[in-house]
Amino acid sequence: MLKEHPLLVFSGRSNPALARSICDYLQIPPGHIRLGNFSDGEIYCQIQDNVRGSDVFIVQSTGRPSNEWLMELLIMLDAFRRSSPTRVTAVIPYYGYARQDRKDKPRVPITSKLVANLITTAGANRVLTMDLHASQIQGFFDIPVDHLYAAPVLIEAIRAANLDRLTLVSPDAGGVERARAFAKRLKTDLAIMDKRRPEANQAEIMNVIGDVEGRDCVVVDDIIDTAGTLVKTSEALMERGARSVYAAGVHGVLSGPAVERINNSTLKRVMVTDTLPLGEEAAASGKIEQLSVAVLLGEAIRRIHEGASVSSLFV
Repeated sequence: MLKEHPLLVFSGRSNPALARSICDYLQIPPGHIRLGNFSDGEIYCQIQDNVRGSDVFIVQSTGRPSNEWLMELLIMLDAFRRSSPTRVTAVIPYYGYARQDRKDKPRVPITSKLVANLITTAGANRVLTMDLHASQIQGFFDIPVDHLYAAPVLIEAIRAANLDRLTLVSPDAGGVERARAFAKRLKTDLAIMDKRRPEANQAEIMNVIGDVEGRDCVVVDDIIDTAGTLVKTSEALMERGARSVYAAGVHGVLSGPAVERINNSTLKRVMVTDTLPLGEEAAASGKIEQLSVAVLLGEAIRRIHEGASVSSLFV
C-alpha cells in the first residue's frame, strides 16, 4: 500500500485526452512533463515535477504510430526510474504488438513478449492495461499486471441502444468467450462467424453459426483495425436476414481504409472506447461513437495506489 506516498499521473503524447479525463476522475492535476523530438526524430523527455518517493502512473497507449509511442513510453519509464519514485506503473490502455503473441508460422517473432521485456527493463514496476488481444500476454511479464475489461462500458451502451431482438455476434472462434460473456450479461442469444484469414488484415467469412434472421445483431470484438473483417461480417449477417448490424469494439485502431469502409457499409453504428484517440476522419463519421473508459482506469489507479482490491473491476 502506497497511500501515504503522493499519487502522480503523467501522460505521454499518444492519448492526452484520456489521461486528462482520468485525472479529472481522480481530482488531481496531471503531472508536468516535457516531451518533444529532436530534428532527426529522436524523442526528448524531461520530468518537470519532483517525483522522489511518489507513486507514479504513466498513461500511454501504443497505437499508431506504434513504434513512436512505444519508444516514448520506454524513454519516459527510464526517466522516472532514474528519478527515485517509490513505484512506477505503466498504464497502457491499448497494448500494441499484442497480435504477435505466439509462433503461428516458422521463423516469426513473439513480439508481445519482446515488448513486455522492454517495458520491464525500462523501469516499470507494474502494468495496468485493458482488453489484451490474448490474455496469456499477462504471463509474459515478470511484474504484476492488472488486466481490465471494457465490458461494463460497452454493455451499457448496447443496453442504451434499445434493440428489440438482440443477438451478440463473435466475428471468429477466438472471440467466442468475449461475445458469450456479453450475451450472458445481456440475457440474449449468441451467433458465431466461421472466418478464415489467409493473410494479415484479410478475412473471408465462410459461414454463420446461429440464427440471425430478423435479429438486431451486435458484433463484439477487441480490435477494429482496417474494418475489413467487420464489414464482411456485417454483409454476411445481412445476407442471412439480419434486421440490422451494429458493432462494439474496445480498441478503435481504424487504420488505412477503415473509416471509409465503415461509412460505406451496412453497419448502423460502430461503438469504440477511448483507449485510442479518434482521428479527424473517424471523429467526423456519423457512424462511429466513442465511449470513455476513464472512470474504469481512474478507479483502478485509485485502488492500486490505496492497496485496495481491483478484482471487482475485472468483469
